[in-house]
Amino acid sequence: MTLPPPTLAQRAQFRLEALAFDLGAAGIHALGPDRASALGSSLWRRIAPLNKRHARAEAHLRAAFPTLDDRAIASLLVEMWDNLGRTSAEAFHLPQLIAEQDRFTIRPGFFEAIRMAKSRGAVFVSLHLGNWELASPLLHHNGLPVAGVYQRLRNPIVDERATEARGPFYARGLYSKGPETARKLLRIVGEGGTVTIMADLRDLTGLSVPFFGRPAPSNIFPALLARGRDVPLFAGIVARKDGATFEADVAEIPVQRSADRDADLLETTAAIQRQFEAFIRARPGQWMWGHRRWQR
Repeated sequence: MTLPPPTLAQRAQFRLEALAFDLGAAGIHALGPDRASALGSSLWRRIAPLNKRHARAEAHLRAAFPTLDDRAIASLLVEMWDNLGRTSAEAFHLPQLIAEQDRFTIRPGFFEAIRMAKSRGAVFVSLHLGNWELASPLLHHNGLPVAGVYQRLRNPIVDERATEARGPFYARGLYSKGPETARKLLRIVGEGGTVTIMADLRDLTGLSVPFFGRPAPSNIFPALLARGRDVPLFAGIVARKDGATFEADVAEIPVQRSADRDADLLETTAAIQRQFEAFIRARPGQWMWGHRRWQR
């Protein structure tokens, strides 16, 4: 569906927002990645708990970890906002962070996944844990050209700024979500390419599978893509170690390929979410608990 053109007032608002974005970006750039990361942490730890998502995040943490006491839950919430503040600021320093490879500890599974993907194509899924913005750029830096998917921003000027900054790390293209993008990704993987998809958020068009013991509407497209194009499926993370330093790891997800397509998609999607849960349980303070992950 084609959206109506923005009104004069909307265009003025977009320009003002873009000006604020540009000024903020310039200031964050001037700080360098480490000071920017620390500033993001400081600001978000103070301001973010005032947001309504704080209460939702707390409720989700208590449901996922019912044995934790109040102090432990409070500590995880502080860590969550710390990580999100750092990640937001670090988004303006992706080229420098990726260029400084001594910031990264990379597990052997990461390189094995790249080797397999180069030989036949692959689907990589990730989640909003640690600094997820670095996942695809890290694959690119290590010689794997990828296509990616992103959620288009409401402000078209800011959206263009953001995609221009990320575009160089997506040699096979960076596409906004939509039906046409799904067809493009099917073609890319069919040609032996690799795509990366964030797959941890609620998807009301998907299937409900267990996630921390509760049914969670989940994206089936990664399973459909890997099964339909007969390529491997990997789940990867770039977890935070300390400040702006990171640990990258990849786990292969078994893809079911039987005569029952629907059962295969259900089990493979469930396997993705099981791996995501394992990643989160190892670092519960680094995932975004404030999303409506379980609600229909």
